[in-house]
Amino acid sequence: MKLKHNKKRNTAFLYEILIKELTKCIISKDTKRKGAVVAILREHFSKNSALARELEIYKVMNETTSLELETAKSLISESKLEFKTLKENEIFKSQSRLISQINKSLSKGIFNNFVPNYKDLATIVQMFNSSTPLKTRVMLEAECLERLVSKRDKNAQALQPVSNLAYRSFVGKFNEKYGKTLQKEQCELLQNYILSFSDNGIGIKLFMNEELARLKATITQSLSEEKDLYDEHMVEKAQQVLQLLEDCKKQPLDRAFIGQVLKIQTLAREIES
Repeated sequence: MKLKHNKKRNTAFLYEILIKELTKCIISKDTKRKGAVVAILREHFSKNSALARELEIYKVMNETTSLELETAKSLISESKLEFKTLKENEIFKSQSRLISQINKSLSKGIFNNFVPNYKDLATIVQMFNSSTPLKTRVMLEAECLERLVSKRDKNAQALQPVSNLAYRSFVGKFNEKYGKTLQKEQCELLQNYILSFSDNGIGIKLFMNEELARLKATITQSLSEEKDLYDEHMVEKAQQVLQLLEDCKKQPLDRAFIGQVLKIQTLAREIES
């Protein structure tokens, strides 16, 4: 199905292009622009804001998989009911303010940022849109239903809320396994991971973008400055870590991912000491 879709009126798309822009700013060390992006994210996607509530519905529909058929049908039904509680006029005005601020504080070019799951986001938005023809909405709903019941890769775990007990258990197991107390940056990582469930994941994404860039810079610099001290095996291992950091950007923010970053943080601290 080829449908006309205004991506600037897709709240999930607007959120994703801002996250992409933030990543670019961190890599290029553009502090001023990064500050502008962060300010926009916090202003328009703060907890309980109109856009944050809408975004949460899209995230549930887009990130959930491996459901039983009846459960998936119930999720779609409940999501549609939840969507109807949103005030369309309020959403439109909020989007307009966000688009205007992006144009003024950043640039129109940000709308060209590549969003890998754009097609899925467009499908979900059009499924909820009352102006979409009925037959088309039914077909889009069937497409969403198929995705909800599809099996997730066994190694990819959905991000689930973490209780204080689970947090202590996670920290305890990490300390037990690696025999060291958590470093400052590791505590910050875990705290942001826990708090991510109260701010639509903005905090953990902001922290992770900066932390992955820092870790990559630390290892790259060490490899460049002390390469003559490394044997061939160590160089290969360092390059594997750098590749892992690149791959991290494509992984879901689940516990396995957090565990990988914790280990790399330990390695980086050892390199710096």
